[in-house]
Amino acid sequence: MSTDENRNEQVDELKEAVEAAAEEAQAGAQEAQEEEISELEALSQQLQDSQEQMLRLQAEMQNVRRRAEMDVEKAHKFALEKFVKELLPVADSLEKAVESTEGQEGAGELVASIRQGVEMTLSLFVTSLKKFNVEPVNPVGEPFDPQMHEAMSMVPAPNAEPNSVVAVVQKGYLLNGRVVRPAMVMVAKAQDAPKIDEQA
Repeated sequence: MSTDENRNEQVDELKEAVEAAAEEAQAGAQEAQEEEISELEALSQQLQDSQEQMLRLQAEMQNVRRRAEMDVEKAHKFALEKFVKELLPVADSLEKAVESTEGQEGAGELVASIRQGVEMTLSLFVTSLKKFNVEPVNPVGEPFDPQMHEAMSMVPAPNAEPNSVVAVVQKGYLLNGRVVRPAMVMVAKAQDAPKIDEQA
């Protein structure tokens, strides 16, 4: 074999080796690029998941804050409820004292002055309760509402609407629109209502 042929063979081998190396390099680069793309896609998915989780957490925190604000507002609004319940018998007693002196005009000056004093005290007491959004419920003539009233009995009342309040045994009270004590009432019975066996 001549040296030219030998060189040509070596050149061909070199060319083949370079082409094989180039193909290998290209395949390696393509693999690396595919790996980078899949890594990039995975990171992109992780980022999207993290953003969604962050949005959910932000929404949950807003809900927790709103609930806490509402709880605090209710606590402020209704903190006096137990205290008001304790004071209501005082108002009842003052009202009964005023009622007991009705029709006693001829009983003397002492009774009249005591009545006047009790009326002024009751008025002052009711005004003080109103300052703290405590309102009396006196539902005579209104339809019976089980949310606001407690029925003591049903009585025949031909001049009243059936199921309407005909008398109030004890006034009810509201604190900021919420029932502190329901009004104890007597309710008009319908004329043709069947008799209920109260013994049962």
